[in-house]
Amino acid sequence: MNQLKEKVMHVVFLLAACVSILCVVLICLFLFANGLPAIGEIGPLEFLLGTRWKPGNDLFGIAPMILGSLFVTAGAIIFGVPFGVLTAVFLARFCPKRFHGLLSSAVSLMAGIPSIVYGFFGLVVLVPWIRIAFGGGKSILTASLLLGIMILPTVISVSEAALRAVPSSYYEGALALGASHERSVFFTVLPAAKSGIMAAIVLGIGRAVGETMAVIMVAGNQAVIPSGITKGVRTLTANIVLEMGYAADLHREALIATAVVLFIFILLINLLLSVIKRRALS
Repeated sequence: MNQLKEKVMHVVFLLAACVSILCVVLICLFLFANGLPAIGEIGPLEFLLGTRWKPGNDLFGIAPMILGSLFVTAGAIIFGVPFGVLTAVFLARFCPKRFHGLLSSAVSLMAGIPSIVYGFFGLVVLVPWIRIAFGGGKSILTASLLLGIMILPTVISVSEAALRAVPSSYYEGALALGASHERSVFFTVLPAAKSGIMAAIVLGIGRAVGETMAVIMVAGNQAVIPSGITKGVRTLTANIVLEMGYAADLHREALIATAVVLFIFILLINLLLSVIKRRALS
């Protein structure tokens, strides 16, 4: 009976894995089957390097959106990663036990807040503040700051888990050699957890690249190459969402091709995460 149960569960798990793989394959087939012909018709260089997106004039250059996604993601990393890693260090090695549960619950709550709520917060709070302080309301700066806040739960939770996974002998050995608590944490425990922290950063980048609704509300959505961080910008995801509702023919196929480019970005991020994990295990 036990062997039968094991075989049944083995089949169930195998089917679940196959369904997951099949879903990914179907998504890939749909994207590439509908997107690659559009890229071929427009021209790969014109599509990827073109600076003008005017569907009414059959101009489909997504370079402004590619740069917009890169700028906003880079800004999110600058704002979010240092605060996220330092918060994880505090929770793992400095936080009093009576406060740890409260702070961990707050981080978990941040992870569960819908992106539209973050976008509304950015629109009501961050946009006016950025406009008064820097002269640009809906801009790269605002979107970067908002995305930096949104990736905090991912960076904090994964980094804290990596720090807690470091053997206690590392920390105790540093103390035995005469290092202070702070030096033991920052010069022994933190470097030992670097692979897990890098994984947290990569996951945060994936969250930032794929975010849509919050960015639409605060980025300005201008399909031009921005001249500064206080200027409006449009990301790849925002471009798809804003125009898919009324797009047709080549315009629609160009938006699907934009999704292909975004898919490749996410794929590269996942491959980077796999490489980091392999190096950690080797």
